[in-house]
Amino acid sequence: MLKKLFRSVREYKTPTLLTLLFITGEAVIECIIPFITARLLNAIESGTALSTVFRTGLLLIVMALLSLACGGIAGVTCAKASAGFSKNLRGDIFDRVQAFSFENIDRFSPASLVTRMTTDVQYVQMAYMMIIRTAIRAPLMLIFSVVMAFIMGGKLALTFVVVIPVLGFGLYRVGRSALPAFRRVFPKYDKMNESVEENVRGMRVVKGFAREQYEKEKFAKTSEQIKKDFTHAERIIAFNAPLMQFCVYFNMVFVLTVGSMLIVRYGGSVIGVGEISAMLTYGIQVLIQLMMLSMVYVIITISEESMKRITEVLDEAPSLASPDDPVLTVADGSIDFENVSFKYSAAAEKNALDGIDLHIASGMTVGVIGGTGSGKTTLVQLIPRLYDASEGTVKVGGLDVRGYDLAALRGAVAMVLQKNLLFSGTIRENLRWGSESATDEELADACRLAQADDFIRSFPDGYDTYIEQGGTNVSGGQKQRLCIARALLKKPKILILDDSTSAVDTKTDALIRAGFARYIPDTTKIIIAQRVASVKDADLILVLDNGKIAAAGTHEELLAAGGIYREIYEQQTKGGEEDHAKAR
Repeated sequence: MLKKLFRSVREYKTPTLLTLLFITGEAVIECIIPFITARLLNAIESGTALSTVFRTGLLLIVMALLSLACGGIAGVTCAKASAGFSKNLRGDIFDRVQAFSFENIDRFSPASLVTRMTTDVQYVQMAYMMIIRTAIRAPLMLIFSVVMAFIMGGKLALTFVVVIPVLGFGLYRVGRSALPAFRRVFPKYDKMNESVEENVRGMRVVKGFAREQYEKEKFAKTSEQIKKDFTHAERIIAFNAPLMQFCVYFNMVFVLTVGSMLIVRYGGSVIGVGEISAMLTYGIQVLIQLMMLSMVYVIITISEESMKRITEVLDEAPSLASPDDPVLTVADGSIDFENVSFKYSAAAEKNALDGIDLHIASGMTVGVIGGTGSGKTTLVQLIPRLYDASEGTVKVGGLDVRGYDLAALRGAVAMVLQKNLLFSGTIRENLRWGSESATDEELADACRLAQADDFIRSFPDGYDTYIEQGGTNVSGGQKQRLCIARALLKKPKILILDDSTSAVDTKTDALIRAGFARYIPDTTKIIIAQRVASVKDADLILVLDNGKIAAAGTHEELLAAGGIYREIYEQQTKGGEEDHAKAR
């Protein structure tokens, strides 16, 4: 896991190594300073010359400045290394998500992916910063301080044999006790982010049903659970402070008491004031470094769960990939389903599609109709290989879709969904998702075909009108027409409209379909709709029921055959007649 995460260090290896170098220098200097200070105190006690005091004092100032410089440089390089590492790690996660198929994305909720790229990366960044700075400095200081304490204080340094194990064991137990609380909190972060995302997306529904108070209470409940877990963990970690203070004061009392007794008994021949001063300094350094190590342990404990969650995303192999020697060109818009069955997971008991045999010639217009859950969207998602068929073969342009380069295949297929998305930016920028190099005239032509040009020009800024995130400042019908225009700019060989005219009136729907017939006759058009009027002019109409093709034919053929299609047609036309009669 660590090896995989450290791959994201990359170009920040140099500042990382510089941090380690300067931290080592700072630790060595800080451990030498008490030794020189002790020698100076003993020299003053013995009546040394004033010049010696000045020289030693100057040396101490220089060493203090060097220590300060090493610490300052280490702080800068550490910040650069940790921030760069988190930038790369966040980018690696995002790149991996972009390579995911729908099957991969289904395993992670959007809120969870957002948490992993923000909160989890932040914790891992903190851990990395602590590792390359504190986790290196503290052990070095600890070892140097203990060694120097034994050199300066002799047997008096045996106090550390008692204090260090007690403090180390206590800090370890505190950290281990807090770990379960930190592990519980991250899934709750996911739920909280999911609640926020859902609330913001559905703000109009929330206000329409006056459910603001309910949403506030739901958010407050999740937030309260996170607070309780963090409070529980912080209460446990709070034991670090009194444990640290106990060990510091125990060390001070022991050194001062035993040291003073030795000075009085042996007249300073065994140990002097300077040595006691150094022992106190080294004792505080040892205990502080143990405290620092406990902080490192706590941060790593917190970030351990984040590391696992990030690694889950990085380890998730895309379920769909281009073959080793892919075909880069789609010959035409012909589509063939040969005994295709599909289920969304191996554990699913029922197929979403079952035994589909279908042959669509290039340039045909195909209507797809059926009830909710009949498999309409699933059927068209197999064409651009958003999913792979569980059984059978899907062919586009006469070739198995698994033989194409994914980008080439999807570049030849344009999909417009019922709930398609517009991104924040101008209308012009959104349209150019279909073709980055499209000219203004090509944009206008596509919008005229999608019946969008008139309403765009009615805006004060025309094609430079700014679209808010998610397209919240345009109507549902306007959004769908913009998405159709964007798809047309791809100049696809296959155009799939998945109930994408549901928010436009029947007249506009008819104008869009008529435009398709005139201007893109060679493009295969698949129209999924709930309205019979949207598909009745198609060359072929498919009626799906429970993942199977229940009937197929032209409008007249299906009416003559009866069944589901005729039932839907009569319900819709009868409803229209009744409404007309009531209006009269």
